[in-house]
Amino acid sequence: MDVSSIMSMQLMELQQTVQMSVMQKAMNMETSAVAQMVEQMPQITTPSLDPNVGQNFDVSI
Repeated sequence: MDVSSIMSMQLMELQQTVQMSVMQKAMNMETSAVAQMVEQMPQITTPSLDPNVGQNFDVSI
C-alpha cells in the first residue's frame, strides 16, 4: 500500500467519525428539546367520576 491510499482511508474514517459525532449531537439536542416541550405541556386533569359509575349494570328484557 502506498502512503496516499493509507491517507485516503484514514481521511474516510475521520469523515465517518465526524459525521457520527455531528449526528449524535443533533439527536441529543432534539431529545432535550422534546423533553422541554413535554415539561411545558399543560397538565390535563380528568373530571372525577362517581366511584360507582361503571361498576354495576341492570339488564331488563
